[in-house]
Amino acid sequence: MFLNILRTLISSYSVRSLCALTFLLITSFVDASDVKLSTQKMTNTIYMISGKGGNIGVSVGSDGTFLIDDKYAPMTDAILSELKSIGGDVPKFVINTHWHGDHTGGNKNLGEKGSIIVAHDNVRKRLSKDNFIAAFLSRTPAQPKIALPVISFAKGLTFHLNDDTISVQHIPSSHTDGDSIIYFKNDNVLHTGDLFFNGFYPFIDTDHGGSLPGLIKGIDTLLNIVDDKTKIIPGHGPIATKAQLIDYRSMLKSAYKQLSKLKKEGKTVEQAIASKPLKALDKQWSRGLFTTDKWIGLIYGSL
Repeated sequence: MFLNILRTLISSYSVRSLCALTFLLITSFVDASDVKLSTQKMTNTIYMISGKGGNIGVSVGSDGTFLIDDKYAPMTDAILSELKSIGGDVPKFVINTHWHGDHTGGNKNLGEKGSIIVAHDNVRKRLSKDNFIAAFLSRTPAQPKIALPVISFAKGLTFHLNDDTISVQHIPSSHTDGDSIIYFKNDNVLHTGDLFFNGFYPFIDTDHGGSLPGLIKGIDTLLNIVDDKTKIIPGHGPIATKAQLIDYRSMLKSAYKQLSKLKKEGKTVEQAIASKPLKALDKQWSRGLFTTDKWIGLIYGSL
């Protein structure tokens, strides 16, 4: 309902104005009194925590609590409460799938409690300095040392925790330039980070190394990992299956094909939007943050 009201109120705004206002409205409502989380059990040791911000993955067991992403800073207490309710504690490790604030906002709070922050090299670089995301007209300040990854990596690493082998792999130039996916091999659970927005158009951070063709290549990598029994935690949206991931890839490939053709023809972004090249995708994929027209406006220049 929030998105429907938002669209009605600002349907005449430009792409950047719309995104900026949307971003400000969403982040301004994240406070300690407005935190609602939902925890779903996926296996005997693995859970997904959803709510405002990116989906969290959790492994709880005798070796400690392993956390994938930590949402916004005001949500830390609520997250710790959820962890305790499933037998967890302050995380031993927190791995960030990328640098955006709805996935790393709790780093400082958890770092101060003793959690070891882990992420790709580029995540540490991004968090260490001021950043500006043009799509949302948003500036984020450099994070304090305690919020930065203590362990960083270039290609990947492996954890051996809670009777599972947890494989972490960097996926270059997809949603950002610092994305990682996390695969629990024994439990056959995959956390995709923001490579996968289940059921709606993804945000692609072209200001920070993301690209549509890179994202498609990244999804191909994911599909080489999963099988029909894999439980998939997307960066945003409900728990998914391989079939839904295939559907998502088909949407991305169709969009890339249509938009690249217009780009090669020399069409401006306004002309591209006016031609409605992705009309067939509207009904299924424009139910999230972006309408089809707004999404084209955000990614077209980077093609």
